[in-house]
Amino acid sequence: MIKIRLKRGGCKKRPFYRVVVTDNRNSRDGRFIENIGFFNPFISSQSERIHFNVSRLRYWISQGAQLSDRVLSLVKSNNFLVNSQGVYNK
Repeated sequence: MIKIRLKRGGCKKRPFYRVVVTDNRNSRDGRFIENIGFFNPFISSQSERIHFNVSRLRYWISQGAQLSDRVLSLVKSNNFLVNSQGVYNK
């Protein structure tokens, strides 16, 4: 199954996450198919904190990819709505 989830990077106690499309059998920081965004929890401004390539996010959801719980909450907090047909702006 294809999943859209976070891949951790950054230094110790200063995480930086990439939003990646990967096979669910791969490890958290292992191989991935495509990088479609990032999430930096230490930046206060919302515009620089989360970034998604929405067209690729829509494409992968239309292909049957499942979002992890954390990515789903990030997508919703970034004012995108998710339904079975894909993601669209609010």
